Parts: sequence; structure tokens; C-alpha cells
Amino acid sequence: MAFYSQHNSFCFFMMMLLFSFQLAFAQLSSDYYSTTCPRALSTIRTAVTTAVFKEHRMGASLLRLHFHDCFGCDASLLLDDTTSMKGEKTAGPNANSLRGFEVIDTIKSQVESICPGVVSCADIIAVAARDSVATLGGPSWMVELGRRDSTTASYEAATTNLPSPLMDVSGLISAFSDKGFTAKEMVALSGAHSIGQARCLLFRDRLYNETNIDSTFATSLKSNCPSSGSDDNLSSLDTTSPNFFDNAFFKNLVNKKGLLHSDQQLFNGGGGTTDAQVTTYSTNYASFYTDFANAMVKMGKLSPLTGTDGQIRTNCNKIN
Repeated sequence: MAFYSQHNSFCFFMMMLLFSFQLAFAQLSSDYYSTTCPRALSTIRTAVTTAVFKEHRMGASLLRLHFHDCFGCDASLLLDDTTSMKGEKTAGPNANSLRGFEVIDTIKSQVESICPGVVSCADIIAVAARDSVATLGGPSWMVELGRRDSTTASYEAATTNLPSPLMDVSGLISAFSDKGFTAKEMVALSGAHSIGQARCLLFRDRLYNETNIDSTFATSLKSNCPSSGSDDNLSSLDTTSPNFFDNAFFKNLVNKKGLLHSDQQLFNGGGGTTDAQVTTYSTNYASFYTDFANAMVKMGKLSPLTGTDGQIRTNCNKIN
């Protein structure tokens, strides 16, 4: 009887040890590739810098890829449609919006050439987003690594999980809260709109029907975004310094020069929920940089696949 008791205790101890090991193995870490692919981060940084210098808008595109992928952090966003699966690229928030896939493909090819089957597409997206922001003058942060790639995608999840540019502030707060973010973190992450562009289709109603918009600003945009047609014409989310990651986006909101309805909702000038935070960021770029970097680290930890889950895709567009 004592033998069975000791045996069971030993088995329980070994099971707990194995469980602890699996948890440790599954954790993300900043030095995940330090021995398995020490040149990974420098390779990604060089490729991102080249792409962004070639076209500044690409920095915003790579940052947007990370945001849309993480709202999972598993590179499911990159999977092409198959006969048995509808991917996420054509979901409403992504169609005619996301770009930069070819840059990720180039980076993946370069990394595979030095470390085959080691670096995940999900980690490449996360690092590329950080390097894009830093290249355009914004903050940097420590990207924790070790994500693995999903073997499936969800068109439905991509359609319903992402916040809409038409949302009011209460909807934005709720959408980010569902992912574990505070209202303050939501405002900080919205500062990603310091760079990038939006289609006329997404801000036309604001130009012609909303009142909390600077009239001169609205007039300046109407020639490129008429009341009908020209849906795909682009305007910068930050018209002050569109090629630099800075706090001008928040200054614009204070002056009622937010391009999207959802952006201007962050500041209504009447003591709204997030008015004070926008005002702080508009006058203190260091505070914005710190909060943005911290929120990006947190976003990078949203439901990643780790350990033995998923796979390391050889080609980011399809499973192995």
C-alpha cells in the first residue's frame, strides 16, 4: 500500500514538473531566438528600414498588419483562402485596407535562408511593427518572441472582432475592453493613426454631415473626397506630419481635425471620457510614447500560440 502511495506521489510530482516545464516553454521571451537564429532581428530590421525608406506609408501598413493580426497574434491574417477555408484578408475590416504582405514575404524568405523553420510569421509581424514605428521616429519597445503560426484562419472573427472607424467612444472603449485594454491604453494605441492613410469611403460622412470638425479642414479634404464617388481616394490620418510618428495626431483632435469619426470621438471638448488623455498626449509626446510602447507590448501578448501549438510556417501564406 505504501508503494502505491509513493508511486502515485511520484507520478503526481512528475506530472506537475512536466506541466511547469510546459508553462515555462510556452512563455514569450525577448531572447527567444538568441541561440537558434541570432541574426533574425537584425535581418528583419534591415528589411523594414529598406521598405519604409522606399515608401513611408509602408511603416503604417506593417503596424496595421500587427494590430489586425493580434485582435490572436498568430499570423492567421496572412493565410490565403483554400478550398476548405475562407481566410481573413477579405473580411470587411481588412479588404481593400491591409497591405504590406509582400514585405512580410520578403522578410520571411530572408530569415528562412539563414534559419530554416525557426522564426514564425507571427513574430516577424510583431517585430516589423516595432521597427516600422522606430524608423518613422516613434518609440521602440522590447518585443517578446516565441509565437507560433496558426494552421487556420477565421473570416468571421476578423469581421466581428476589430473596432470600426465609425464607432463612438463608448463602442471603442467596449471593443478594447473585450481584449483587456483600459480606456487609457485604447487612446494610446489609437495614436498609431499618427501615420497611415484612410479611404474616402471611411470619412466621407464625417466631412459632409458632422459638426465637430474644423470647417477649413473639412473643405480642404472635400476636393479629394467628393460627396459621391472616389471611394478609394486616400487622405492622411494625420495631415500635419503624415510621415513621422509623433503626437500631432492628438493635437489635431484637440483642434477638431480628426479624419475618422472614431478618431475625433476620442476628443469632443466637453469633458468626455477620454478628452483629458488626448489633451495630455497632445502636449506631452514622451508620455504618449511610453504609454504606446507599453500598450504595444501588451497587445503582442494577446492569445499567442506557443509551445507545441500551431507550427512555424515555411511560407506565411499557407500552412506547411
